Amino acid sequence: MLRFLLFLFRKDVKDMAVIYATLIVKGVKTFTEVPERIKDQVRQVLIDLDCSHLIEE
Repeated sequence: MLRFLLFLFRKDVKDMAVIYATLIVKGVKTFTEVPERIKDQVRQVLIDLDCSHLIEE
């Protein structure tokens, strides 16, 4: 059961990372507005999208 919950949580974090990265690319949010717990995932999504120039701290 714990493994299943961890799997679901990981999927939610990945989905939220993609949502935040999309908002950053569109100019609605900035990287500094991303919650600390998903910053690493958002950073990786932006790098994968060749948008690393949008990562600012």
